[in-house]
Amino acid sequence: MNSISMPDAVALPVVNAGQLLRQYTPESAFFFSSPTRTLLAQGVHDVILEPNGADGDDRLADRVTRLLAAQGRHGHGLPIVVGAVPFNSTSPAHLIVPRTIQSAGPLNPAAEALRREPPPAIQELRMFPEPRDYVRGVELAVDLMRAEALRKVVLSRMLEMTVREPVDLRLVLQRLSQQNRSGYTFAANLSDPAAGVYGQERSALLSRQRTLIGASPELLLSRSGLRVIANPLAGSAVRSPDPEEDRRRAVALLASEKDRHEHAIVVEAVAAALRPFCRRLSVPEEPSLTQTATLWHLSSRITGELRDLSISSMKLATALHPTPAVCGYPTGSARAAIGAIEPFERGFFTGLVGWCDASGDGEWAVAIRCADVAGRSLRLYAGAGIVIGSDGERELAETSAKLGTMLNALGLDQAPELS
Repeated sequence: MNSISMPDAVALPVVNAGQLLRQYTPESAFFFSSPTRTLLAQGVHDVILEPNGADGDDRLADRVTRLLAAQGRHGHGLPIVVGAVPFNSTSPAHLIVPRTIQSAGPLNPAAEALRREPPPAIQELRMFPEPRDYVRGVELAVDLMRAEALRKVVLSRMLEMTVREPVDLRLVLQRLSQQNRSGYTFAANLSDPAAGVYGQERSALLSRQRTLIGASPELLLSRSGLRVIANPLAGSAVRSPDPEEDRRRAVALLASEKDRHEHAIVVEAVAAALRPFCRRLSVPEEPSLTQTATLWHLSSRITGELRDLSISSMKLATALHPTPAVCGYPTGSARAAIGAIEPFERGFFTGLVGWCDASGDGEWAVAIRCADVAGRSLRLYAGAGIVIGSDGERELAETSAKLGTMLNALGLDQAPELS
């Protein structure tokens, strides 16, 4: 495990990844756990709050590169930027150079004992759109695809709730890590550093804190030296508690012409975006199956070798974002359809969450299976890919299952009626 200290920072001793999770508090700048490492960032040394710009624009990646290079020239070791990038290219990212970053290996969730806490008391609950309107939106999207050059669009739902007391974010993180052991568990502090929220006393903090928290199954992009990996997911099936039925659904998903078509659109787009940066690129001919606690997914692990080390993980991630897995294809037409059909702004949902260091290495997960938490207000999100052949009721059920990731982590096993 490693600790990089910025000016005025104190590096806390670390025993293992589990201790990093236990050290996380709502004041922490960033927590991120992947299959390869666990990071905990504290404090804010510098911050980038600006949009990525038009799709394909390098301004955010260039800004990150310049900032990290400047930090390195001032003797700050190997600086790192952490945080989140929103779905909308005109909305500002929230990226932080922390005062202290601590790292360890991957979490062992089985070693973490969870305390029992009652679920939050829900005072208000609203869905956007209502289930029947979501089904109509799917039908409208299919009609658009039949009439226009639109091959896929991702339509989302938002569950907005107010609870009696602020949720325990550390407990939610612990539950997410136990329930989603092969994914990317994260908590990104989205509070305004200028407002002095980081490091405040807890009573003042809870009323002003904003956190993006979740457990994504999908790796957008990782870079280690010249090696790059992307692992797009597209095509899903709700899991069954009955083992035999669960296996049947997995086999059916792998054979589904509609889901394989949806998956191929995403893989083709990701490979096309990576190819200009790579000397070699390996794309699986067939998808494989991967699973979460609630869903089966079609998965393709794409690997490549970069042309040179100047191409950072941030540059690659913003070049890929948004993939058809979260937006659709073609991107412009899909964005227009989302704007016309979805009755809310996504914010950081279906954006990026991760890190990039001054060497260019980093990991960026797709910000799905997540919630935007601000005090007693929570917004939970889920989406589904729509192609010709999609059925509104089935897509509704898929989004309900995806919402289950965060509902379960909140302790709401008796989930609200979502369909």
